[in-house]
Amino acid sequence: MTYSEFISSIGNRDGVPDKLNVHLQALWYDAKGDWKIAHDLIDHLEDVTSAHVHAYLHRVEGDLWNARYWYNQAKQPEYKGSLKEEWEQLVKMLL
Repeated sequence: MTYSEFISSIGNRDGVPDKLNVHLQALWYDAKGDWKIAHDLIDHLEDVTSAHVHAYLHRVEGDLWNARYWYNQAKQPEYKGSLKEEWEQLVKMLL
């Protein structure tokens, strides 16, 4: 799937595309405005990629303390750009 196809899928009413991994599913649901589903998909996972997406989601929530914890777990620096920029970078990295 390309980035353009991923973006297009967000507007579709068909639901989350079948072939997306859990990290991209979480970012897809976040883009749809469903933070809870996005968070529920990854909050129990312990790998560094899940931690990175988890950090982003806590930034969205406005819980910066929790976001910093998850950036640390992901071995990533705290993101300083906009939420939109971080979301785009995560999606492009994961596709």
